[in-house]
This record gives sequence, C-alpha cells and structure tokens, in this order.
Amino acid sequence: MAPSSGKRQPPTAKELAERNIVGINKETVTNTVSNDYPENYANEEHAWDKEEFRRNFKVQWHENQQYESQFSLVGVDASIANAFRRILIAEIPTLAIDIVYVNNNTSVIQDEVLAHRLGLIPFTGGKKGIREFLRFWRKPAEGEDSYATTFDNNTVSLKLVAKCTHNKDAPPNSKDPRELYHNAHIYAKDITFEPLGGQDKFFSGEDAIRPFHPDILIAKMRPGQEVDIEMHMHKGYGWDHAKWSPVATASYRLMPTITITKPILGADAEKFAGCFMPGVIGLEPVTRQEARAEGSGYEGHEGEPKAVVKDPMRDTVSREALRHSEFEGKVKLGRRKDHFIFSIESTGQWDSDELFLEAVRALKRKCQVLKPQVTNMVYTY
Repeated sequence: MAPSSGKRQPPTAKELAERNIVGINKETVTNTVSNDYPENYANEEHAWDKEEFRRNFKVQWHENQQYESQFSLVGVDASIANAFRRILIAEIPTLAIDIVYVNNNTSVIQDEVLAHRLGLIPFTGGKKGIREFLRFWRKPAEGEDSYATTFDNNTVSLKLVAKCTHNKDAPPNSKDPRELYHNAHIYAKDITFEPLGGQDKFFSGEDAIRPFHPDILIAKMRPGQEVDIEMHMHKGYGWDHAKWSPVATASYRLMPTITITKPILGADAEKFAGCFMPGVIGLEPVTRQEARAEGSGYEGHEGEPKAVVKDPMRDTVSREALRHSEFEGKVKLGRRKDHFIFSIESTGQWDSDELFLEAVRALKRKCQVLKPQVTNMVYTY
C-alpha cells in the first residue's frame, strides 16, 4: 500500500455549504464558530481577499419605510454585522433633553423621575439644523457661569408650563378626569420650543423642534398642582446615555435554512406546515413526473399535497417540527453564518436607511484611524 501524501482533497461544494450552516438540532446547536480563516483546514487557503469579498457581498432590502427598515447583509462575518449594530445603537449623534431646570413641580412625580421621563422623549426637527448647524455642548469648567458655554448653535431651549384647574363646563355625570379638569394629563405635545438666536432659520414651520410622538404621557395632575419647567437640549451619543440613541431597536438574526430531505405528504404535510410561521411552508400537488420517477419517494402519490419550503426568512426557528416523530430524519434546520437580517426602527431624527449609511461612514472612519496604527506596528515589530 502506497504511503499517504498527507494532502487533503479539496472540499466539495456540499462540504463548503455545510461549513456555512449553524446546525439547529432538537436539543443542541452545532457549528457555531467561524472557521474560514488561514490554517484552520489543512491545505486550504482562507486568507481574506478583497475581490472575493466584493463578489460575495450583497445588501438586499426587504422593507424600507421612513422610520422602519429591514435588509440583509450577505457575505460578512458576525464581527462586522455586530459592529454595525453597536454603531447604530451608540455612535450616531442625536438631540435630546439634557438639562432640566425645575422652577415649580407640585405634581405627585418627584423632580428626578420627571426629569428622567422628559429626557427619554424622542424629538425631531429640521435635519440640516440638527446635523450641520448644531454643535456639541461643553459643560462649563469649575468657576465658570452655568450659561458660559450655552449658545444658539449648541443648545435648544424648551418649556413645559401647565396648571390643573376645575372645568366648570364639564358634564355633570362625568367621571373622566380629562373632562372634569383642565390639564389633568400632561403630554409631550404640551412642551413648547423657544428659538434662540439664529435657530429660526433652521427650526421653523415643519422643521420646528417637536416631540416625535406627541401623545406620550408625562404626568397626571389634579386641581392645585402645576409644573413649570425649562429644558435644554444638547447633542450627544448613545454610549453616554440611551436617550441619545437614534434607534428604538437595531437588531439582526441569521437567515434560517430548512431542508426537506425526504418527502412529507398528505396529512403529514399539513401538520408540518403548521409547525412553522404562516408562509414558510407551502403545499403543492405531486406532479406526474415526480410520481413516475424511481426513488423519488413520490411513487404512487400523484396529486397528493407535498410540503415545500416557500419563504424560510419568515421562520423563527422554533424547532417545533423536530418534536414530532413523524418528521424525524425528514427535515434539517439551520442558519446561514454569513447572512444577517437587520431590523432598524428609528426614533425620528434619522430615516432608517440613513442610519445604516451613517453607520457605514462611522465604521470607515474607525478603519482609517486604525490603519496607520497597524502599519506602524508592523514596521516596529
């Protein structure tokens, strides 16, 4: 017997595809670690190649509304997808209430709690003014006046003034506080914007600074209670406080894969479809050609319904199908390692698709900072 050369045969297309799938089993998850890097497989070169990345990388938009979007990033590593997610949450600047001056508050809500509620209200306004005119505010140094660093190009002033009184015109049998009293409920729409200096040029009309959701409840009051509050808004980043995060949600999930390995027919097909979200599995009749093909598993079942995969992206990977003995050995579930389905919901200052493009710019800036440092490290060592 001739000695082995020690060289491994190149992987087949099937083997390459299986390496890219996270296995979803009844009680375990397998093949979760990235393996496409140099020297992980003998006699295989997996060094990163720009041209190969260019060929494989894709962005596919599934939904693109103004403030909600869903798209797929295909052909990237989990580290890159997670970098975009973290940038979306914490590294794109927005405008939020930062400092609250409580002149009077006789409501049942403590000053600190009320200030925190106000800070978390999302606002919107003229995009050009927020992104280009407004600068970042600097906290005054020790000994400086509290307004020494406050200017029209870094601070937006808001006011909330309301007093609860009896409504003399309320229906006699009413028990609704909103009918019995004036200002029984204070909403975000009750906050007023007061332009400073040159802010009228950027924040007037439809571009005025205003709450994105005007019906957010701030406080409930009863006759004799009132609030008199002044607020200063500043630009900031989500890594400093969640109120500056430009997204309500920014998440991703891996693309599900469903492989039917043996025919599932008749009543079993209907039950199999019920194990998934609507639209994931469809029912189609067995064709004459399939019923006549030897070894297909469809012999003698012409016209019977069979289960077929329609839209795996809708699947939540609940593994419900793996609980039933009649489907054992007939289906394989998994997730693609390099296909990330992103969901972005904006809080109102950025359009959802703009947020992703801004995240790309932020990552590019980080790479430009890192590149000369890596170069210097190579030259040094």
